[in-house]
Amino acid sequence: MRHTSTRHTSRTSRGRLLTGGALLAVLTAGGLGTVAANAADSPAPAAASASAVSGPARGELTRTTHLTLAAATEAAQAAVDAAEKENQRVSVAVVDRNGNTLVTLRGDGAGPQSYESAERKAFTAVSWNAPTSELAKRLEQAPNLKDIPGTLFLGGGAPVTVQGAPVAGIGVAGAPSGDLDEKFARAGVAALGR
Repeated sequence: MRHTSTRHTSRTSRGRLLTGGALLAVLTAGGLGTVAANAADSPAPAAASASAVSGPARGELTRTTHLTLAAATEAAQAAVDAAEKENQRVSVAVVDRNGNTLVTLRGDGAGPQSYESAERKAFTAVSWNAPTSELAKRLEQAPNLKDIPGTLFLGGGAPVTVQGAPVAGIGVAGAPSGDLDEKFARAGVAALGR
């Protein structure tokens, strides 16, 4: 008999659980239906916030100048061409004002290390708005500069400037000396008429 009463208690508990669960489901569905109905009647939050929020004031905006992809490609090709005239195998990178790579060209026969080195030289030149050969000299006074991620303080990077402000950097790597790399980077800058 005990066995039967245990079953009965167990069935009763299950029945209460199922009834409670069903009631909860109905209440939840009813509540969600009410929320959904209210949401359909009111304007969308994005539309409401878009009309309530205005853009920044004129004094809170700034403009920057960037090279076009066509100009960056022209500069990179000019640097590769200058290197080929002297039988040098180089890679060239052009980065924008923020150091993001716009164009990279790897000349025929350029070493595998030259690709990344060119990008890092371009990044360094635009970051400090100076040729990397000049920046390499600064390492004597501030040797920790070389620890800044993404930089390379070797000759071969040249900034592209407009009214004295940097808008891009051109980096060249792969020639036997940083002086030659930088000569080719300056040929890229010259192709832009700056």
